[in-house]
This record gives sequence, C-alpha cells and structure tokens, in this order.
Amino acid sequence: MTTAHVRRDMRRYSRRSLSLPVLVTEAADDLQAAISFDAADLSQGGAFLRSELLFEVGEVLDLEIHVAPGLRVRARGRVVRVSRAEEAPGMGIEFVELAPEARQALAGALRGASPPPVP
Repeated sequence: MTTAHVRRDMRRYSRRSLSLPVLVTEAADDLQAAISFDAADLSQGGAFLRSELLFEVGEVLDLEIHVAPGLRVRARGRVVRVSRAEEAPGMGIEFVELAPEARQALAGALRGASPPPVP
C-alpha cells in the first residue's frame, strides 16, 4: 500500500475537489497581510491549497474560505504537508480551530447545499 493510500485511510473527513478562494494570513504575523490561494480539495478537517508560495510544515495560519457568495468561513490551520511537485505544488492544512457554526456551513458547502449564515 502506498503512502498516499495510507494517508487517505487515516482521514476523519472525506475530501471534495473545489476551487474556492482562500485568504491566508500567518497567525503570528502582526501585519496581517493576506495572501490569496485556491483550495484544491477541502473537507471539514482541512484543505489542500494550490500554490507555488509555500509555508513551512508546522506553521499556523488563519484562513478565510469563501464557500459561497457573501459567506466566509474562518478557521485556524496548521501546515501538515508541503508538496513541491511541479504538477501539484501546494500545502496540506489541518484545521485546528473551527467553530461549530463554521463547520456546519463548510459541511453544507461540501454537500453542495446552501450553507447557513455564519455569525
């Protein structure tokens, strides 16, 4: 069994390929300058962000995911994997803080339903 298969088997949430805008700021960054990424796949537990600009494994990031027009889900995530592969560069992010309302909105977006508003 390959490492990729083992990693998928260990996931708590199923992932869905989506192209959603994600604004990222480094949690420790006092300037709070945001960088825009696209999510290549997303679940209630994390995301893979496509990019050639990569953070280091272990860095904590604040994420703002635009799941629907006018609806943004905020989460804090930790970089758990970095891919420098030419065909798919990016970062695997594990959500470490996600409010229950945000998780519910994200679940609705992943099902393709209209997610409820997040307070």
